[in-house]
This record gives sequence, structure tokens and C-alpha cells, in this order.
Amino acid sequence: MRVRWERQRVTGVGERTLGEQAAGEQAVGGQIVSEQVLPGLSGLVRSVRTPEFAGVVFHEVLAKSVLNRVPDSSPVPFRWTVNPYRGCTHACSYCLHGDTPILMADGTTRPLAELKVGDRVYGTERRGNYRHYVPTEVFDHWTTVKPGYRVTLADGTQLIASGDHRFLTERGWKHVTGEVSGSARRPHLTIGNKLMGTGRFAQPPKDTADYRRGYLAGIARGDGTVTGSAAASARVAEYLTGDLPLALPVEWPRTPTDEWRKGLLAGVFDADGSFGHRILRLPNLGDRALTAVTEALTAFGFQYATETRRAAGGKTCVRVDGGLVEHLRLFHLTDPAATEKRSITDAAIKSTARLGVVAIEPLGLDLPLFDITTGTGDFIANGVVSHNCFARRSHEYLELDSGHDFDSQIVVKINAPQVLARELAAPRWDRAPVAMGTNTDPYQRAEGRYKLMPGIIGALARSGTPFSILTKGTLLTRDLPLLQAAAADVQVGVAVSLALLDRDLQHTLEPGAPSPQARLELIRRVTEAGLPCAVFVAPILPGLTDSTDHLDTLLSAIAAAGATSVTATALHVRPGAREWFAAWLAREHPHLIPLYRRVYGRSSYATPTYRTTLSNRLAPLLRRHSLTPQRFEPTAPVPRSAADQLSLI
Repeated sequence: MRVRWERQRVTGVGERTLGEQAAGEQAVGGQIVSEQVLPGLSGLVRSVRTPEFAGVVFHEVLAKSVLNRVPDSSPVPFRWTVNPYRGCTHACSYCLHGDTPILMADGTTRPLAELKVGDRVYGTERRGNYRHYVPTEVFDHWTTVKPGYRVTLADGTQLIASGDHRFLTERGWKHVTGEVSGSARRPHLTIGNKLMGTGRFAQPPKDTADYRRGYLAGIARGDGTVTGSAAASARVAEYLTGDLPLALPVEWPRTPTDEWRKGLLAGVFDADGSFGHRILRLPNLGDRALTAVTEALTAFGFQYATETRRAAGGKTCVRVDGGLVEHLRLFHLTDPAATEKRSITDAAIKSTARLGVVAIEPLGLDLPLFDITTGTGDFIANGVVSHNCFARRSHEYLELDSGHDFDSQIVVKINAPQVLARELAAPRWDRAPVAMGTNTDPYQRAEGRYKLMPGIIGALARSGTPFSILTKGTLLTRDLPLLQAAAADVQVGVAVSLALLDRDLQHTLEPGAPSPQARLELIRRVTEAGLPCAVFVAPILPGLTDSTDHLDTLLSAIAAAGATSVTATALHVRPGAREWFAAWLAREHPHLIPLYRRVYGRSSYATPTYRTTLSNRLAPLLRRHSLTPQRFEPTAPVPRSAADQLSLI
């Protein structure tokens, strides 16, 4: 390890969150000293940052063991693995300010910072040409500290988010910030982009004596009769006996306040109001109630119509117009107790709200920001559809959050070569094959700093243990002389993962990985060194990379690079990865969602029919390019966890 990394020591231990700790970092000697502390991570030596890895913290640990046994139930053809790193810097994270109101599944709103795992919120589901609101569950909730940006829309909606956050626009998902070229290129918001949703949520009413009096007036209609739902009855009981006790009948004011008006509209809705088929009605209004209701609606700028012919007994029905935008505004502004009558489930996300972007401004501050994982992959933040980040469960056992931390909190087993050498020297070790690259890539960028693989390769070779390496990282070329020497003593396998040649598709799917061209050059270097090089054409994506033309072109390039064999397999989506991929597909290729539903349904694996079709398509192509096929397909489904039961889309 370099001397300059030795200087970056942990300066304190505490019980703050990772976000709070990040805010407490200090510059020392031009480098950053991190005070990150992970109570659930045994063997922690120090946590460090370096300018070459902006936004990433490396947690250096002394591991007790690095030789890991694969469960017998796993369909993979090996039983031992070595993974010197946990976490990956390739993914993005998406965060919003904690005060951002989130639309709950009962129609109310709650600040993002106050959400909890298990809460029910509204997300969206694409059906045909439109997305529709659907209830979904919060699976994860976390915080981080990042530079904040203010996004302002034409209707006055303001959103505070990180530059990485994504919102749904008429042209698909877009990050808050990005570039049009270079390594930072990605779809991002520009002035004039229109976001999807209803626009900013109205502020809820204050629980004042005036609001309570208005609510009771709306419930009782001035005649002392209380009607409505159980929730309405409970609220009436609270208002009659609570901290601000009132009594029936309630006196109607000559000059009502805005809080009284809000209470009145909430009470009238709870008593007899209805909301169905996207129509909101306040029926059974006598002359006095009709005058008060229409005056209140006018005061708040609502459009409405009277429907006298629909009401019996000489009473009038008022219909509130304006569509979902105005109906949600009424619900949030007045807060009726009968949340069961406020459902917007299955409503299409289309409105005339003025949601064009008019400004994107850096705040110049690092802010505590929050995000959640939901079952639909999105949620409704202050009236607009917001993308969420997804759990990567390999980090959860460390008590790290499964969103931003997976990308930025990288665990490094700095003593991996020494521990592995000790484990391989044990009398009970039977020199079974060891696979590397099965969880995280051993040649990810961090390996350029920590240089753990040379020691690991040496320990395996000295012990007589055959091993294989699967990687996308071109850094492997650094260790080719070591691999050549090891191959003289043990069987060495090298495999490169390469599933496509389209640079644009690869950039959206694997934004941090080396380009397809760089990986073809890696294959050439490996074979020129006299080592066999297999290629994993995986994952093959239905509808995107599984056509005969695409596979023929790809296999031709792989053969020209000198690959000795090919393992081709369709995408399989384990829990954690499946949610991320589903959101990516919905964002980038929504027209393929019906196909993926047919091919995957609720399973992590493609159907046997699809796998057979793909195999039949590949066989003649492999023969044409003189590539030896190798099979790596699960022959039976592995036991599924509860999270596996989630639909792919």
C-alpha cells in the first residue's frame, strides 16, 4: 500500500450515522481524513478517502477468513470463492431533501425523512401508453450527505435533490445534472423539460380551534346530526373531548377564516362526499351549507359546478372540477379523516399542470439527503414521479444501507493474501478449485491501489490450488506474468464477461465498466500470453441482445480476439439486482416490459422455453465461429426468498 494512504487514519470513533460522519470529515495535509465508523463491521482498521475516488470511502478491514464455501443448493459449478472486495463503485445513487412530501397510499403526505420500512406509498406502473398510480411498499430508507440542487418548475414547485437524482419527464427518466459528452454523459434535465405528475402538494391544515369548528360544522350541517365514516366519528369524538374541547351544535361564523373553511370542506366530504371514477362530489347540501361550501371553494380557487337535479329533497350536489390535480389539492389542503375515500389507485398520470423546468441551481451546500427503495422502483415526491435507488443486499449484513453505501462504502480485506495463504496451508484443505469474480469484480478500480490480487494468485499457486478469474476489468493485464507463472503449477482459468458491442447500450447498462473494445483487447492479451480465455456472453437480454444478427456479430468479434470457449446464458435477476434491472428496463426500453413479463414472470430465471430457443439459436453460430461451447445454466430453480416473489416489472 502506498505511503500516502498510510497517513489517512481514522481520527475518532462514535455512533453517528454515515451521513453525519461524512459531514465531519476534515482536510489534513491535502488529503481527507474520514471518521467513518461501522459498528457492525469487525476487524475495521481505518476508513479512508482519496481524491482519485471522489465520493468513495474505503473501509480497510483485517479479515479472519477469505476462503468462502458456496452453499450446496447453489447451481454454480464450483464450491469455493475468494472475494477481496465488498461493494462496487459502478452504480449511481439518488437522493432528495428530507422535507420533501411523499404521497402515501392512504392519500396523505409525509416528509421523506420520516418514512419507515414497511410504510405504504404511491408508486407507478406502466400500462399501455400511460403510467398509473399504484400502492407500493417501502423496502429501504437511508440518508447521505451530497451537494444539493434546487429544481424549480413553472407552477412554482421546488425540489431539492442531489445531481444524481432522477425524475420522470415526458422523454423518460433524467438525472438532475449531467453532461452531453465524456465520462459524465447521461440523460439530464434541461430548461423546458416537463416532469410527470400533478405538481406540488398543498400544505395540510393546522390543527387549530377554527379548523375543528369548521370540521364539526361540515359534519353536522348545522342541525346537530353527525354522520360519516368511523374515522370521521373518531375525529368528532377527539374534537369534542380533546385539548381544544368544543360542543355541538357549532356556531357558524359571519366572517370565516381560511382554517375554518378547510375544516368545513373536510367535514362535508367525510359526512357525505364521494370520490370515484375520478369525480369528486359534495352532495346533500342545504342552502346554508351550499353557500358556505361554494364560498370556501371560491376562496381557495377551485372550479366547481352544482348538480341540483342529482340531489333529492331539494338539496344540492357540488362537483369539484379540475381533475386529479385539483382533487389532490383539495384533499391535502383540507385533510379529511376518511382516507379510504381518497384513493387514486389506477388513475393515469396525465395532467395539464405546468411542470416545465424553469431553473436548475446548485445550492453550494452539502446537505443531508434521503432516499427509499419501493416495490415499483419509484415514488411521488411533491407531486412528481421520482426514481428511487435499489437495495444491493450483499451490503446489508454489514449494517450498511443497501443504496448509496453499496456504491460508495467499499470494504477492502487488506490482509486477504496472508489470510488466504494460512487457510490454504491447513491440512484439511483438499485443493478444490477456487473461483474469483463471483460476487464483486476482483479487478475493479480499487485493485489498482490495493494490489491484493498478486498475493492471492501467489498463495493459490504455491498451495497447488487450481483457480479461475471472471472479470470485466482490464487491470488483469498487469498480472499476466504472474498468471503465466502460476499456470506452470496449477490449472488457471481466465474468463472475460462481454455481452454486447453497442457502446451506447453498454454505457447505460454498465456505466462504470470498461468498453467492449477494451475487453476484446483484454481477451487478445490473455490468449497471446498463452492462457486459455473463456468469454461469458452474459447476460443475454431478451429483445435487446438475443437476435441472431447481434449474436453473430458479437461471436465473430470474440473469435477474432482469440477466445477459446464461450459460455452464453440469458439474464437472471437475483433479489436486489432484479429491482434495479426492472427500473432500468422501464426507463430505457418500456416497450419490452410485456416480453420480460412473459419470459420471467416472478422467477429469477428465464423460462425453459426461452432458454431452449436461445440455445438453439446459439448452437450454429458457435460452430460457425469455431468456438467451444460451455454450459452454465441452472437445471432447477434455487429456493426463493420472500423478496424473490416480487414481479420483475
